[in-house]
Amino acid sequence: MEITLKENERIDDLELENLKIIQNNKGFCFGMDSVLLSDFAKEIKAGSNIIDLGTGTGILPILLSSKTKNTKITGIEIQKEVAEMANRSVKLNNLENRIQIICEDIKNLKTIYKSCTFDSIVTNPPYKKSGTGGINIEKTKLISRHEISATLEDFISIAQYLLKDKGSIYLVHRPERLADVICTLCKHKLEPKMLKCVQPNLKKEPNLILIKAVKNAKPYLNLCKPLCIYNEQGEYTEELLKIYNKAK
Repeated sequence: MEITLKENERIDDLELENLKIIQNNKGFCFGMDSVLLSDFAKEIKAGSNIIDLGTGTGILPILLSSKTKNTKITGIEIQKEVAEMANRSVKLNNLENRIQIICEDIKNLKTIYKSCTFDSIVTNPPYKKSGTGGINIEKTKLISRHEISATLEDFISIAQYLLKDKGSIYLVHRPERLADVICTLCKHKLEPKMLKCVQPNLKKEPNLILIKAVKNAKPYLNLCKPLCIYNEQGEYTEELLKIYNKAK
């Protein structure tokens, strides 16, 4: 399908089953965290009803359309221009029968959906609390990186409402917020079941965490083997290359 690009936009090849995505050079572009989260969540069962809270450019739904089978995926994005761009990416990939993008504040989702609607949730929420860290003047980047429009509590609270009993949430965050993430999940009866740390190499501390939690599950946390991005030679590890479909 032919798609008209707007100013500062480009089309990136995701190198996965010919999937592509539209991104804005001056806006917030997806990073490795979204790719790693989509791989972490690929165990989602076939036929599941999935929602992505804060979908941005729609990267997670697009990747999950390939990594999961016969799933329906809804992406929620508060920024109108970003949601519109995500919609064009869905059309670009002819995925209208699998993916729906809705421009809405996640805090309003109780007025749209009944409780216990979704089998699984994925989310890459803003990492930084409002007023902390470097402030970017670009609005789309600010909302994507800082808890301006919604807090971690907002994301997890609505996830608890939307998930079916024993449904799963998969999220990516920063190690320095691990205590906040786990405490908030448990507060809303989302029991952490898997924790995977991502680190640049064996000698450096983790800079990302991947967490799976299950609604109303019994306590039991599986600490997964860490994922290293680079090996001792400074090259991408085989595990990372496999995630990016570039393994030899």
